[in-house]
This record gives sequence, structure tokens and C-alpha cells, in this order.
Amino acid sequence: MLEHFFQPSSIAVVGASRTPGKVGHDTLKNLIDAGFEGPIYPVNPKAGDVLGLKCYADLKAIGQEIDLAVIAIPSKFVPDLIGQCAAVGCSSVIVISAGFQEAGEEGTRLQAELSRRCAEHGVRCIGPNCLGVISPSTGLNASFSATMPPAGNVSFFSQSGAVGTAVLDVFAGENVGISRFVSYGNKADVDESDLIEALGEDGSTEVILGYVESINDGAKFMSTARRVTKKKPVVVLKSGRTAAGARAASSHTGSLAGADAAYEAAFAQCGVVRARNVTTFFDFALGFSRQGPPNGNRVAIATNAGGPGILTTDAIESCGLTMATLAEETESYLASKLPPSTNIHNPIDVLGDAKTAVYRVAIEAAIGDENVDALIVILTPQTTTEVEATAEAIGELAAGTEKPVLACFMGSMSTGEGCEILDRASVPNYIHPERAVTALDAMYRFRTWTEVTHQEPPAFEFGEAAIERVLGEAARKGMTTIGECHAGRLVEACGLRLPKSALADGADAAARAAAQIGYPVVMKISSDDILHKSDAGGVKVGLADEAQVRAAYEEIMAGARAYKADATIDGVLVQQMVAGGIEVIVGMNRDPQFGPLVMFGLGGIYVELLKDVAFRVAPLTAEDARMMIDEIKGSDMLKGFRGREPGDLDALADCILRISYLATRFPQLTECDLNPLLVFPRGQGVMALDARFALRQ
Repeated sequence: MLEHFFQPSSIAVVGASRTPGKVGHDTLKNLIDAGFEGPIYPVNPKAGDVLGLKCYADLKAIGQEIDLAVIAIPSKFVPDLIGQCAAVGCSSVIVISAGFQEAGEEGTRLQAELSRRCAEHGVRCIGPNCLGVISPSTGLNASFSATMPPAGNVSFFSQSGAVGTAVLDVFAGENVGISRFVSYGNKADVDESDLIEALGEDGSTEVILGYVESINDGAKFMSTARRVTKKKPVVVLKSGRTAAGARAASSHTGSLAGADAAYEAAFAQCGVVRARNVTTFFDFALGFSRQGPPNGNRVAIATNAGGPGILTTDAIESCGLTMATLAEETESYLASKLPPSTNIHNPIDVLGDAKTAVYRVAIEAAIGDENVDALIVILTPQTTTEVEATAEAIGELAAGTEKPVLACFMGSMSTGEGCEILDRASVPNYIHPERAVTALDAMYRFRTWTEVTHQEPPAFEFGEAAIERVLGEAARKGMTTIGECHAGRLVEACGLRLPKSALADGADAAARAAAQIGYPVVMKISSDDILHKSDAGGVKVGLADEAQVRAAYEEIMAGARAYKADATIDGVLVQQMVAGGIEVIVGMNRDPQFGPLVMFGLGGIYVELLKDVAFRVAPLTAEDARMMIDEIKGSDMLKGFRGREPGDLDALADCILRISYLATRFPQLTECDLNPLLVFPRGQGVMALDARFALRQ
């Protein structure tokens, strides 16, 4: 699909320059210096030759078919050049030029025109405002990067050229080999999804890394990533996690960065491993590129120092990994081979004076234990430590097993040569044990993802005619929100329960409704203009008789008028007072990139205070709904905390799935809140006590 970007047979550099420091000069020089074996055609009507190569006035003058054009000319001339590329058979272009969407209104217009021309002529474009493409194995450096990394099995795409060059420099320093590197900038055509797809099919790529500031087509990204991550790890560093960071990301590329919760949910649902910072990004790259993922989460530790062993144990127990319980045979073997004071349990402490032979015994025993899925070897430099020899032994033993072996040589000056030995042996080495654990945990999460069978989202029989009537009526009135009274009709049409309710337009009507429903009752203001009822004094609970109901009606109406004098008020909703159950919230917000984002968490007044919530992008599967319930910190409350009867988790998951289905079936709904939603004991279902919906204008 994008093969000419990585393996072209001929290249034209449009905007080639004789002046060092100019992009057109440095890009051409990089192509020559990298040893590209095909013909390179500089294009510049004002030069006869550049860097010893004959220069051409335009693409047509070359007289040969061109696989790849690298464009480094002023932005205003770029769109017209796309048709010229197509005319000479060039279907792949890299637009390094800046001055597009990141530069304001005129640049945005130019980028839209560039996209249109590419689509019109069937030309694939990387960029604009990008660094270029590097493929070490094919001798291609079609970029103005100062670094040509060694060839390897890792491919890396970056929306930021500066982040790309910085990471490339780190990789080169740590001898992490690159298969493909793509700086894709403003993505007028080729985006991160296209690159993941292409790299997923690329035989020289085993690990895919990406730095992303925005994703424009969330559905396309999730569909592509879900396929590729079943066979290759995809690790993404997504910036803009905070509101300020999102604004900075948007201004950088001119793209909307979107809500971080949506990205977090999307990555979890399509198997993408998210790196939180550049350090973990590199750590994950190191682990995935040099070792296979573990078959399980049981980890053994071999260490010559107790403190680091404890730190590693803490890190293991705080993530998805667990400390392996060594087999009795393993512990007996260790006891027979190691000094008497050695700790033969996990973590295996071979003591500070351990030489290479002692390490070898511990490592061999751990690797051979069926209860162990992965091993972390810790070395601290002490007077008797044989750093280089121990590194050689670790490399040798790691090469002889399919279980991942990670090293943690703590220190710097005394361990340098040992670290280089580990590097040559393809053993990932980390200066801190927590970093080794974090990388191993990511590798394990990838393994578990590859073994998950993808489910289809369920469909439901809704009262769609009733839903259409409510939404149509709201649209005709120009409403952007649907308050509780009308929202209740939507909730019931989705097959969910509500308390017995009646709308009253006076104190007499409220008293009659309460008598029919049965005391005690709850009364709430009913107005699409007053969404936060409690703030307006619009909620009264525990009303036990007619006198209290009449008084409550007058108080609620007076409070509502004082709160918002121009509010349209339907009346007061009289509701059955429901006791028991645990309050949760189920909601939805439509994200501009990924679509409906379903939320679940502890509800009532706690949702804003504790923010104990989980998110997923609709449509959800049954597994997604269950994972959301398990993710929140308060999930133990729902599962029977301290002898309390467990909640009806099946009914709760069903409710989450129904809201997901509603959001996908009715795109005019932009928000939804069921809060509080009461979760009753197992077998007794759930009930929405309050509901609110928002509509697209």
C-alpha cells in the first residue's frame, strides 16, 4: 500500500538546493550519504547541478518514471505540483514544506487543497510539515534528520518531527535498530492508521511505535489497530493528556486533540499499549524489540542485593504481574547448590558477594521452573561482582529460552561494559528495577490481548418509535437538553426501569399523585432549563404525607423561580421513593474523534468528588462492560464488600450495553446521564432515579 515510501526504485527531490542548511540541500545530501542505490533526480529550475547530480527544471524534464517525490518548496506551490507528479507516474510524495494547517487560515486552505488534489490524482502523500521517511535496510534517508539509525526490527512513526529526531537519537545511542521511520506531520493524506496498516504488513517490522498528538478518524484507527495488534505490538506515546497539553497539541498541528479519556478507552479496546512518557516509550521499545512476551504473569527475581529485590517485588505486585512461587524441586536444587545463607525463595537473593557461577545457578533454576513465566536479573556492583562475566552468562542463558529475561544492572560507571554486553546479546537492561517491571507488564498485557477472542457488540429491541417521537419533538422545539420528565420516556424505551412517577402542575395534583404512588415520595422540579435540580432547591425527599407534599410543591416552585426566573417549568415530578441499592452513574458523551464515549462509575454526589469512573468507546461488547465495572476503585462495593450482598452486576452490565446501543443508533444524542442509577442485590436489577440527555443543535 505504501511500499514506494520505503522501497522506491527512483526519487526526485523537488526544491533541491546548493545551500547547506536548507531543507532541500540537507535532504538530498542524506539520500546520497545513506547509499540509496537507485537514481536520484534533483529538481530546481535555477541550478544546473546540486551535490554533483544533474539538476532538472521540472519533473517532466527528467523523462523517467519516478516512484517517490520529496517536496521542499514554498507551501503555496505544493498543491499544483501534485498533478505534475501524477503526470509522470509518481504516486507517492513526501511534503516536507511547512506553512499549512499549523500556520493559520491560509495554510488550512492550502492543506485542504493539497488533500483534494491528492485524492483527485490518486497520489499518496506523507506530510506536509514533516521531517520525512527513513528506511535503513533499503539505504533510504528521505528526510532532513541528522541521524541515520542502524537497521533493526522496530518501526517508528511520529506526528512531531522534533520528537522523532530526539527518539531516533536515543535509539541510535542505545543501539535500538529501526526498520522504518516516518515523520508524518499534518497528515493531509497518510495518517497514523495508514501507517499502522502498512507496518503491520511489513515483513521487516516486528514492533510498531508511534508518537501521536491527534487522531482525526477514531473509528478507522480502532478498526486498523485492532487487526494489527493481534500479531504485532503497537506502542503509542500520546501527548495532550491534560487540557493545557491538548490545546498545545492542537496549536502545533492545527488538529483537534480531543479528550484524553477517549484515547485511553480506545487504546484499551484495540490492544494498543500506551506509553505515559518518553522514558516508558523507550523502555517498551527495548523490551518488545529484544524479547518475546511472556506466556503468563508469574515473575521470578534473581538479585545480589535485598533492597532492589524488595523494590522489584513491590513494583510487580502493584501491576498486572505476580511473584512466582518456586516449585519445591527448584528450591531444593537452589539449597543444594548455593551458599547456606542464600534466600532460595522468590526473590532469589544470591547475596552481595555472588560471582558469575552463583548467578548462573539461580538463573538456570528460575528459567527451568514451570511456575516461572519471566525472569528479572538484578545486579548491583560490589567489590566481588563479576560484572562482565555475569552479563555474558545472562546473555547466553537468555538466548537458550523462550521465556523473557530482563536485566537491571544498577549503576553507571562500574556497569558500563556489562551493559554493552547485554546490549549485544539482545537482553533488555534497565537502570532501575521499576522500569524493567513496567516494560514486562506491557509485554504481558500485549500477550493477553492477542489471546482474547473479539466479541460482537449486542443489539437490543428498543421502542425506537417512542425514542424518535421524543427526539423529534425536542428538535422541533429547538431544545438542546431533555430533562428528567421527557428523558424518562427514553429510558423506558431502552428497556430500563424507573420509579413510579407522575407530573403534577399544582399542589392538588401533587397530593393526588403521591396518594396513588404511595408514601413516602420524592419530588423534583421538572424543567429542561434546570439540569442541576439540587442547586435550585428543586429536590425534596422522604415526604411522608399530604401536608408535606403540598408544602414541598410550593417550596420547589419558589426555589426554581428564584434560581432561574426565565426557566420553562413543566411542573413537579412526584416519584416513588426507592430505598436500598448502590448509587452508580452510567453516561455517554460524544467525542469528536471517536464518537460516543460511554462512562461508568460511582454515582450520586460522589461522581464529581471521587471521579472514580471508567470509559469505553461505543459500540461496547459484553466484555467491555464487565471490564468497566472491574476497573473502578469502588468495584468491591458492588461485589459484596465486607459481607454486603453483591449487586446485580449482570443487570448493571446490561444497562451499560443498552446506553452504548442507544448512542450508536441515535447519533443526534450528544450526552446522556443516568445518575443516580441504583444497583440492587443480585437478581433484583437496576433502576434509574434520574436521567438527562443532550441533543445536537
